[in-house]
Amino acid sequence: MKKIILHWSAGRYYPTEYEKTYYHYLIDGQGIIHNGKYSPEDNLDCTDGFYAKHTGGGNTGAIGVCLCAMYGYKSQKNPGLYTITPIQFESAMNFCAELCKKYNIKISPQTVMTHYEFGQANPNTSSYGKIDITCIPPYPWVSKQDCGSFIRSKIRWYYSKNMKG
Repeated sequence: MKKIILHWSAGRYYPTEYEKTYYHYLIDGQGIIHNGKYSPEDNLDCTDGFYAKHTGGGNTGAIGVCLCAMYGYKSQKNPGLYTITPIQFESAMNFCAELCKKYNIKISPQTVMTHYEFGQANPNTSSYGKIDITCIPPYPWVSKQDCGSFIRSKIRWYYSKNMKG
């Protein structure tokens, strides 16, 4: 596995069976991690149709991690119902650090990113224009453009903390 792409479901706090077909891991509103239908290794070869289709144009070698939240999202000032919870966000960051360790993924903008960042970097894909993750409700001061770097900083912190333990 070469990278991790983070998403929000634009749904409620608990993963549906439908959502499980698109992501490898889903974190519910209480921070509990659920497995999707496919393993990350299924995305090593995306030519067979048997893989998690989480990021249009970017699925090969990518682990899809989804926070089950953000139903009704309109903007950072109007995030709708089911906003990302603090425990959910922290659980996701810790879990991504564990994935980085397990798969030896360096934490950089090219290897750990939001769906939004992937789309911005790849405008000729169906991921262009995706808005997940463009706000982090537990940290409302983080701007749209800074969400990815904030997420990577959190993951680095958990990674270094986990390396000590």
